[in-house]
This record gives sequence, C-alpha cells and structure tokens, in this order.
Amino acid sequence: FDRFLQAQTGAAEEPLSKLIRDYAAAAPSPALKLRRIRLGNIVARALTRNGVPTPSIVPDRLLIRDVARKRRQPFIYRPEQIELLLKTAQNYPGRREPLRPATLVTMLVVAYCAGLRLAEIVGLELRDVDFEEGTIEVRDTKFFKSRRLPLSSSALAALRDYIVARRRAGASQEPQAAVFVHERGRYSHITAGALLRDVIRRAGLRTGRGRGGPRIHDIRHTFVVHRMTQWYREGVNPQSRLQYLSTYLGHRDIHSTLIYLTITQELLQHANDRFRAAEAGVLKAIQAGSQQ
Repeated sequence: FDRFLQAQTGAAEEPLSKLIRDYAAAAPSPALKLRRIRLGNIVARALTRNGVPTPSIVPDRLLIRDVARKRRQPFIYRPEQIELLLKTAQNYPGRREPLRPATLVTMLVVAYCAGLRLAEIVGLELRDVDFEEGTIEVRDTKFFKSRRLPLSSSALAALRDYIVARRRAGASQEPQAAVFVHERGRYSHITAGALLRDVIRRAGLRTGRGRGGPRIHDIRHTFVVHRMTQWYREGVNPQSRLQYLSTYLGHRDIHSTLIYLTITQELLQHANDRFRAAEAGVLKAIQAGSQQ
C-alpha cells in the first residue's frame, strides 16, 4: 500500500478512503481486492485511534460472496490418513538429521491434537510446555494473542518423548530454546512447511504440483471438524462449545471459527439426527397445547 501511495501524484491531498478504493480497484483478483480493502481499514482504524477520525470502507456484499464462492475447499483428513502421515513421517529419511523423523511426527501430533498454525508450532519454546499442568503456551501469534492450551495425554506423551530425544541429541536446554530444532538451530516456517508438504507427498495424498491437493493448514481444519463430530457422538450440543473452540484456536471471534467448519457427511448426519430429535419434541409440545 505504501508503494502504491508513493506512485500516486497528489496522494497527500486525497482522502484515505479514495486511496484505499483506488488501491483495491487495481487488484488483479477479487480475493486480493477484498484483502486490500481490509488492509486499508486497518490503517483507517489506526489513524482514528491516534486522533484522526477516518471512516472505514464497508466491502461490497457481492465481492464478499464472490471471494467466498471461489475460496478453495479445505481437505478434511480421515483418521486413517492422519495415521498414514504419522507413519510416513516416522520413516522419513534422516541420515544426516537423525532427529528429523521424530521432529516431523511430533509436529504433526501437535498440529492435529491442538489445531495449531504452522507458525505457532515452530514458535514453541521449552518454557511454553508445562507437563505438570498438561498445557502449552502459544505466545503472541496471529492477532497478537497469547493462549494457554490443555493437551491430551497422548499429545503430551509425544511431546515429552521428543524433548527427551532432543536433549540426547545435544540440543539447547535453555528455556527460550525452540522445541523443534535441527542441527543448525530452530526450524523456520519455510523449512518446516517444505518438509511437512514432502511428508504429505510421500504419503501419496498430494500427487500434483501447485495449489491442488491437501495442505498442512488443512490439518487445522480437520481438528475443528473432528472435534465437532466427537461432541455430536458424545451427545454434546456443539453450539454451546463453539465459544470455547474459538478461544482454543486463537480466533478473534466465533465467526472466524465458523470458516473452519467444513460440513462432512458424518457431521451432517449428526446435525440431522439432532434436528429430528428436537423437532419431535416441538411437535409434542404443540400437540399438547392444542388439546388444552
């Protein structure tokens, strides 16, 4: 946006709203246009906070619908596919990096059991893991939010085994040291992402190049869908738990969480069963009322 402004003659005399609209209009795709409008609104809100009242732009509803329609559907891994990823990671070549297979396995465990973003996974430090409380601390991530998350016993066991393995490998034990390391230090977002994509490819789940096929971030989507499905199986009303799920995921509000709710056949069946059960109760109440 700054580069765009630098190229505009007389930009200093124009209202910010017009500059944002011009910036968005130059976008080559609807998704980027919407992204530019939202970015401009961040600037507008910042100016307002600093004492310069600046109106935000309300994106056109048709634009929002168009972007949503074209948004790529997430890939929801089946439980057996998650197991396949873990087995593939466990057998990942690591002659020069003996710790690498265990690293990839544990990254996948944390991704699936806690729904963490990749940046949050590589950002974990030893001080963030509390085995006594059974929690991990996710610090200053997207939206500048930190959160403390309880983990399942199996996920904690996997983390404990990995931390023991990294200690035996001679990795730093300083509290600020990264949990996931290789021989040259902590994993970057790019390196971890490339390796995990290779695990997906080696597992036979991603056969083509480009943007097609399962992604690492789809494991986060899978976490949400499987959690909702499990609530239905346990007879829990998922709607009553959405706020907790939103907090666990580190979202700003529940609407961000709903984006992750991909409707699978099983989830739809559970929802239909719950609706039919509720519908029967309502009909009985209506019939009882009409007889009085």
